[in-house]
Amino acid sequence: MSMVQVDDYARRLYTAHGDRAEYEAAQKAKDAEAKGDPETAAQWRQVREKIRILRGPHES
Repeated sequence: MSMVQVDDYARRLYTAHGDRAEYEAAQKAKDAEAKGDPETAAQWRQVREKIRILRGPHES
């Protein structure tokens, strides 16, 4: 998955799921690791990181 695709997918996931999107991406990465697919897991970790950036810092 290219960085453009990661960016696009992260934006779509964040738009659809809001703050839960980061959890969804983390779960997909964990599932891929459990299935022995490190490439897909790495892609999901990239998506998660992009979602974290889109979300911005937590307010206190």
